[in-house]
Amino acid sequence: MGKTAADEKILSYNDVVLRQIDLDILSGPYYLNDRIIEFYFSYLSSCHDSRDVFLVPPSIAFWIINCPDVEGLKDFVEPLKLPEKELVIFPVNDNVDVSLAGGGNHWSLLAYERNANVFVHHDSNHGMNGMQARKLFRAVVGYIGDSDVASKAKYVECTDSPLQMNGYDCGVYVTAIGRAICSWYESSEQKNNTQDLWFSAVKEQVTPSAVTEMRKEIIQLIRSLMEKK
Repeated sequence: MGKTAADEKILSYNDVVLRQIDLDILSGPYYLNDRIIEFYFSYLSSCHDSRDVFLVPPSIAFWIINCPDVEGLKDFVEPLKLPEKELVIFPVNDNVDVSLAGGGNHWSLLAYERNANVFVHHDSNHGMNGMQARKLFRAVVGYIGDSDVASKAKYVECTDSPLQMNGYDCGVYVTAIGRAICSWYESSEQKNNTQDLWFSAVKEQVTPSAVTEMRKEIIQLIRSLMEKK
């Protein structure tokens, strides 16, 4: 069977290849796929200091959550050099089938901030991914630093996280919250605020109208990058 127009490659950006269907998904109202989130996280990474900030691709976060082999997980996670990072952002998906790439029905975000030594879960649907986020926390906490850091690391479910107004914008909330957290981190006066962290910034910046605009912004970003190729 030949390729359809939806399969047409429209952009190669770092390690991510976007297709026409990704633009169609962004035009909505549709649930974002792994590729779009990976693309936007890759873009955010290029805007911030990669020595300090690491936005984890969805496929890597998924494997950390679902890897059945402890030794295999160690070999997989240690090269990520998480102890060298000050801020790590993971997309969380509720897919539990390792044989089904791109599965799942809901996205959320887990962020680690080293100064506070805390993992914070932001879920736009009332903590729906809480079990998966905790599973990710348990899997990765031993690799963020020495045993003392790992033993003192905390997990927080952000109960005041912005909530989606429909059944398909969870992935857009992940991109918007990820951007807000990265911007907070870049603000020197906020970086040492380990009490409120980025919570106020997220609440202020991630609104339903901002999320609607976020889809348009990502489309415009893709088209802009396509023109430069």
